[in-house]
This record gives sequence, structure tokens and C-alpha cells, in this order.
Amino acid sequence: MSVGKNEKAELVKQFGKSEKDTGSVQVQVAILTKRIAHLTAHLKANDKDHTARRSLLVLVGQRKSLLRYLEREDRDAYLKLISELGLRK
Repeated sequence: MSVGKNEKAELVKQFGKSEKDTGSVQVQVAILTKRIAHLTAHLKANDKDHTARRSLLVLVGQRKSLLRYLEREDRDAYLKLISELGLRK
């Protein structure tokens, strides 16, 4: 379950500093959030897909570590990002 090219470009445009800014923490968290949403929907329909479940846990861990980094480095950007993505603290 990957994010399509158009979806990724839209997320980069929305959260990045420029159209080629795919490496910033905000963009990475937004892409991971989109992938997590896709996997969550997939697992609701296929509850015995343990490989997808493990992948989901890995993605959630990656997003969590990026969010911890962003909170530590730039608290204002962190608060803005979680409110835009609809994540809870």
C-alpha cells in the first residue's frame, strides 16, 4: 500500500517548503500518515493479513519517532502539523 505519485506531490506541495522538498519532517510525517490510513483501511477488510499489520506497526513507529524529533526541535511546527493532520498528542 503505497501513496500514489499524485497524492505524494499534493502532500509535498501542502506541507513542504517547495515542490521538491520531500525530506522535511513535516512532509515525511504527512506521507506516513497517508500510508497508515491506507493500511488501516486494508486491515479492516483483511483482518488476517499479518504482514500488513506488522508493516503498519513499523510505519506508526517511524511516524512516532519523527514526531518526537519535531516536537523537540520546533514545538510550534509540531503543534501545527498534528492539528492539520488530525493526530492526537
